[in-house]
Parts: sequence; C-alpha cells; structure tokens
Amino acid sequence: MLEKLTDLFFGCSHKNYSFPMTTRTGQRRSGAALATGTYIVCLDCGKEFAYDWKQMKVVSPDLKPAAALAEAVEQNAA
Repeated sequence: MLEKLTDLFFGCSHKNYSFPMTTRTGQRRSGAALATGTYIVCLDCGKEFAYDWKQMKVVSPDLKPAAALAEAVEQNAA
C-alpha cells in the first residue's frame, strides 16, 4: 500500500522499456520472469515486469505470478 502511494506521487511512468528477455532452463529467474519466463525492465527506475511474448505486451504488474500465467493462457486460447 505504501509503495503504491509513493509511486502515485513520486513514481516512474514506466514508458522506457528494455527489449524482452527470456530466461533459459536452469537459469535463476527474477520475480517478474516467474509468470511467463520473459520479462522487461524499466530503463528509468529498474523495475521488472512480466512480458507476454506472444501478445507482445506487459502482463499486469498487479497479478501474482500464477494468476498472470493463467491470464496469459486464457488470452492465448481465445
């Protein structure tokens, strides 16, 4: 909650992203990569976001990894 309020007043707009990075099998995964295996990084603040490579968009940062993966699978099935 405190982090959300701080981001609201002083936070980054997250508009400058890195190229999507996919982790390899056996490689240590960041928290963002747990959801889909691919993540991007905000080049301004360093925050990582899960990324859906098939839909080419950021997965909602508010979702937990399991929920983010389920959402990505649902959208790919539709």
